[in-house]
This record gives sequence, C-alpha cells and structure tokens, in this order.
Amino acid sequence: MIEIPKFQGSKEQNYELAYKQVAALIQGEQNLIANLSNVSALLNQALDTINWVGFYLYEEETDQLVLGPFQGLPACIRIPNGRGVCGNALKEQKTYIVHDVNAFPGHIACDAASQSEIVIPLSKSGKMIGVLDIDSPITSRFDATDQKWLEKIRDLLIAEIS
Repeated sequence: MIEIPKFQGSKEQNYELAYKQVAALIQGEQNLIANLSNVSALLNQALDTINWVGFYLYEEETDQLVLGPFQGLPACIRIPNGRGVCGNALKEQKTYIVHDVNAFPGHIACDAASQSEIVIPLSKSGKMIGVLDIDSPITSRFDATDQKWLEKIRDLLIAEIS
C-alpha cells in the first residue's frame, strides 16, 4: 500500500488546495455516495491531527443518521436525530465545534481516542441529507478556519445533488 503524505502548507493553503481538488473530483458527478467517498478520502489526507472523517446520512423513515462513506476506524452505525454532536447538528442545522467531547452532554463515543470534533450539517432545499463529521485525538483541534472551509466544501457537495 502506498502512503500518501499529508498536505504540507498552512491550514488556509491546505484547505484552499482541498477545496480545488474536491471541486475537480465531483464536477458533473451526481452520485452522492461516490462524491462523499472521494471527499472523505481527500479530507483524510488534507487534514492533520484527525483520526476520523466521514458522513452520516439521514434516514427519514427512522429519523436517524446512518453511517455513510468514511475514513478511519469502524464507527457507530446509527445515531438518533437530536442525540450526540452529530444528531444535534442535524436537528439544529448548524455547525458544531466541540473542543472537548468529554465535556459535551450526551456525547456518543464511537472511538475513545477522539477528543474534539466538528460536525457540518448537509441539507438542500429544506431537506436533511446528513452530516460531515470529523474527529481529532487532540482537544481544541477545530476552529473558525475549519468551519469556514468545511462549509464551503459542503456547499460544493450540495450543489451537485439533484
């Protein structure tokens, strides 16, 4: 297996490059699973000090998030809407940056190594699609720069969904 090195620039430079690569990867492709798979793989390489990146997809029939494409250790398969960081981000349709997951009430620990988390909701025309979830083994890993660029990447993804 060939190991692809992490990006080597500043955080802004890495996100700018990742954004351009995501745009090129998904341009004209409407298959959601294919796009989410490539984006999770790309973000896994672009971001430093993370241990999990992936998507949970909203299942309307059960009102739950279901594990989708990801990079990292095996994860929780189902998360009820409104539960944990992912479920709250979905329910409130807002980005959550959690500096210390152990201090978040109701946090769902899929990987005990995760110490901080960012969750970006995905929706289009009022319809919930899911969330982008990224975990880190260090506290306070995520900030406003991460939020800005991950929301821009989310917006690229949403634009390709028909």
